[in-house]
Amino acid sequence: KKKPKKKKNSYHQLLEKKKTTTLKKLCFLPHLHLHLSNMGCSGTLFYPLLITLSVALITYNIIISANAPLKQGFPGRSSSSSEFSVDPVIELPRGGSRIRGTEKRKVRLFHIAVTASDSVYNTWQCRVMYYWFKKIKASAGPGSEMGGYTRILHSGKPDKYMDEIPTFVAQPLPAGVDQGYVVLNRPWAFVQWLQQADIKEDYILMSEPDHLIVKPIPNLAKDGFGAAFPFFYIEPKKYEKVLRKYYPEEKGPVTNIDPIGNSPVIVGKEALKKIAPTWMNVSLAMKKDPEADKAFGWVLEMYAYAVSSALHGVSNVLHKDFMIQPPWDTEVGDKYIIHYTYGCDFDMKGKLTYGKVGEWRFDKRSYDSSPPPRNLTMPPPGVAQSVVTLVKMVNEATANIPNWGS
Repeated sequence: KKKPKKKKNSYHQLLEKKKTTTLKKLCFLPHLHLHLSNMGCSGTLFYPLLITLSVALITYNIIISANAPLKQGFPGRSSSSSEFSVDPVIELPRGGSRIRGTEKRKVRLFHIAVTASDSVYNTWQCRVMYYWFKKIKASAGPGSEMGGYTRILHSGKPDKYMDEIPTFVAQPLPAGVDQGYVVLNRPWAFVQWLQQADIKEDYILMSEPDHLIVKPIPNLAKDGFGAAFPFFYIEPKKYEKVLRKYYPEEKGPVTNIDPIGNSPVIVGKEALKKIAPTWMNVSLAMKKDPEADKAFGWVLEMYAYAVSSALHGVSNVLHKDFMIQPPWDTEVGDKYIIHYTYGCDFDMKGKLTYGKVGEWRFDKRSYDSSPPPRNLTMPPPGVAQSVVTLVKMVNEATANIPNWGS
């Protein structure tokens, strides 16, 4: 009698099936047969060895698969610190899709730099400005792009306000070089500060002592462009003949020169490091040039900055809302800075009397030898809101700054 065949269990059936499938697949791989022939291997000797290896591999995979637990959820979401996860998938609330990571608006800090002499006139303006810088920055919250503040004092020696206002002491130009035009110290002071100071921020806002910050200023510079206020009296096209001495035709049309000064301007720190020495040299050259000196007068240094920025290929986005200049601009609106360069003269009916000393007036030049007193008289009814705001801001600052008038 023939002994009955032993029935194979499910494991052996599965193994036999896998082996047969593997062999069938191998039979349809002509490139493998060609490769083996090139190696000098005999198909008769090779196939038994290949079958043995395949069986071993299949057996190993079955055993591992049978014992390995299945993980639920997305990769990387386990709380176990022993599991490694790269760039985990973050689920949005219901109705959204899954995204990788989250996008955050990058805060691009800028440093405010103000050049000043040690005169009483410049000093009281710097103290008022710094008061408002601190107050507005504090009100801006953690997302503010307003960074640090530096008064660049180009007197060559410290003064008694070093502890009140963060200050960098720069050396003035040698005697006689400025030819009585003290503003020429500004570009030279910036050159020294940029070379010697440890400036953490990547952008610089160049400002002036007679600027009052009204609300938090964002970094308006972007995509390699600076951000600047356009001045109606800076007219490169009108003075093309003179400017071609400093901005030659091969550099492009004279309209590449923006109608700006150096302030207010927000510009990249690295760009300004290149612009500043050129700005200094162009300023000095223009001052020595009778034609340029006559054409540009008291705004010569502003033209020099505009030319230098263009020479280095740094164009500026012009922002009319950067600042206002009372009394001509009557409303503060959404502007960032009040620039009180002009005198404000009004009669008691609130009518502007520009060019004539008014019954009520506020002019910074009235306080060239001593600071304005605390609690200045407010303007009469009818005066522009910008002027009222200006006087209120000066009064608040002087009321809160210690030792005012000392």
